[in-house]
Amino acid sequence: MNAPFLTLALPDATATDRLGATLAPHLGAGDTVLLDGQIGAGKTHFARALIQSRLAALGRIEDVPSPTFTLVQVYDGSPEIWHSDLYRLGHPDDVLELGLEDAFDEAICLVEWPDRLGDLAPDAALLMQFSLSEQGAARSVAFSGPAKWQERLQKILTQEGWI
Repeated sequence: MNAPFLTLALPDATATDRLGATLAPHLGAGDTVLLDGQIGAGKTHFARALIQSRLAALGRIEDVPSPTFTLVQVYDGSPEIWHSDLYRLGHPDDVLELGLEDAFDEAICLVEWPDRLGDLAPDAALLMQFSLSEQGAARSVAFSGPAKWQERLQKILTQEGWI
């Protein structure tokens, strides 16, 4: 994966919610976002905010549970949203059984613990590396990925007042 091209401070949970809501309407079929970082760094919180924002735009309010035990949660929409937590997978081949490979082409995919994908991680994916700060609730997120993501995020985050 490429070196980070942008890092944002997320001083509290509200900022993480806002980032998820900001990115939600700009994702489409075939977009994969890899959510990396230690336990408690904000990966699931971000994914929930993004999913809830997309569902709210469709007039739906749904519970968005962590897929830690189910491995994958799929949300209907156009396109579908696949939220996966691969922490418990032992081998990248296990990803094939989940159907993620097809979803990478057809859905919006949010993948926690993307290191479990091995070589199956899409080359065109955006990597968001979440980190805890020393101040407790504050976090940061570093973005890396292909040039197309750098251009897209620069435009989106500038329009939305993040940068």
